[in-house]
Amino acid sequence: MKKKMKWKQSSLFLVAIIVLSSFAMHKFYVGMFQMKFVPQKKELHITTRIFVDDLNLALEKKFHKKTFIGEPKESKEDEVLMQKYIAEKFKLKIKGQAKNYTFLSKEMENNVVICYFKIKELAQITSLEVENSILMEIYPEQQNIIQFDNNGEKNSLLFTEDNFKGMLK
Repeated sequence: MKKKMKWKQSSLFLVAIIVLSSFAMHKFYVGMFQMKFVPQKKELHITTRIFVDDLNLALEKKFHKKTFIGEPKESKEDEVLMQKYIAEKFKLKIKGQAKNYTFLSKEMENNVVICYFKIKELAQITSLEVENSILMEIYPEQQNIIQFDNNGEKNSLLFTEDNFKGMLK
């Protein structure tokens, strides 16, 4: 009887390890992008949250150079490449006109790099076209979530490899 009970416990333990390890191996591929129009300052504030290991992989693939964003070995060139990559993959048009945004700073929070950008001199935003294909060239299952607060009115978009352009009003 004890042998049978021990076998059941061992089997249950083995199944639990297999199930839990399969969850641990699965990774979520999600980026968060928050945008807020601040009418008093006539600015659009943009905050991006991207997993740093995925970002470094994308930068290495794009620029054929190992980068160290978020690590002690990070160089100024790494940050420049990061800004260039984000500018190529995350594009905004306001009232149909392409807008460049200014990089302000970045910080690390656990394994996420948080970048801050802004666009100045905007009287209002009646329509905002967004193109966001960040990390989709390395992870087809990547999803980028946009949250937009336009003077208290909140909208969101979900971007995937098949649908990486959208309009917010």
